[in-house]
Amino acid sequence: MQIILLEKVVNLGNLGDVVRVKDGYARNFLIPQKMARRATTSAVAEFEAKRAELEKAAAARLAAAQASGEKLAGLTVQITQKSGVDGRLFGSVTNHDIADSLSKQGFAVEKAQIRMPAGPLKIVGDHSVAVALHTDVVVDVTISVLGDHA
Repeated sequence: MQIILLEKVVNLGNLGDVVRVKDGYARNFLIPQKMARRATTSAVAEFEAKRAELEKAAAARLAAAQASGEKLAGLTVQITQKSGVDGRLFGSVTNHDIADSLSKQGFAVEKAQIRMPAGPLKIVGDHSVAVALHTDVVVDVTISVLGDHA
């Protein structure tokens, strides 16, 4: 299916690109998320008319993400979990726990924005986690997991 991207999509293209993707990806993800539209002749003409305002909105989102990223960069978040004597946690610290801790500190971060390539944290100590605020803005946050010996 041919689509027009209404914003930058990782590994696909930038705003205004006309790309071919699988039908299911377009119908089930890109179009409902308002990231793309079908590339019909009328849609292309309508997009070209709105291009300036869409680029302006994309630049505003990027600027907001960069400002938030500067505040968030290098931040250390402490999370307390029950742990054993050997330093292993009963359970784990997930992206949901990290998002909750960041939102309590005043940062609007969703759990899907937190990148944990090694999976949930299961050991007491300091761990580095990436937070993707925008496709172009990724900052590192230190998560300090404290053990609560119960």
